Amino acid sequence: MVTKLVKHYGLRDERVLAALERVPRHLFVPEHLVNDAYSDRALPIGCEQTISQPYIVARMTAELDMRDEDSVLEIGTGSGYQTAILATLARRVYSIERVGQLARQAIGRIQTLGLPNVKIQVFDGTVGWSSAAPFERILVAAAAPRVPDALLDQLSPGGRLVIPEGDQHEQRLINYRKHENGVVTRHIGEAVRFVPLIGRHGWKTKEATP
Repeated sequence: MVTKLVKHYGLRDERVLAALERVPRHLFVPEHLVNDAYSDRALPIGCEQTISQPYIVARMTAELDMRDEDSVLEIGTGSGYQTAILATLARRVYSIERVGQLARQAIGRIQTLGLPNVKIQVFDGTVGWSSAAPFERILVAAAAPRVPDALLDQLSPGGRLVIPEGDQHEQRLINYRKHENGVVTRHIGEAVRFVPLIGRHGWKTKEATP
């Protein structure tokens, strides 16, 4: 899988590639889809959610430009695969999932892999995790009409936040940077497609407007 990603997309971030090699993706997909675990595509994981395609996981992780000492907030735990990737690269990962069933399954997988630096809770991810803030990096693994202000508020000066923004059919990958003086800049990246970010500061329902 990693060899194909390097050849097809030209990925060069050695730390991210090493994390992809270390985390067994087949542990994070339903049993009947194990044979497809290392294909470069998103797969359903139940509860109307998906595990992102490996390229997107790699791209979003690389966009964060994480350091060993970083505290990371992830919105949308899902299967826990992206969580595990982040946990191999950062000091601490706080992950929020709104679907209790998925959160419980992800916790089991994270424990199986022996990753002690992860904490997962069931909550509305659009409000962030204020008691653990600030975060040096924030990754949002669901599509929002716009970045929730609460998440930008919880981003440390010098931090980065990566989120898909757009409507519920197509989005752009956006990289926010909060500079040391508090000024936030916004870089628009490639087209992507994610499940909607539902919550107080996201979409109200899967099909409704924010």
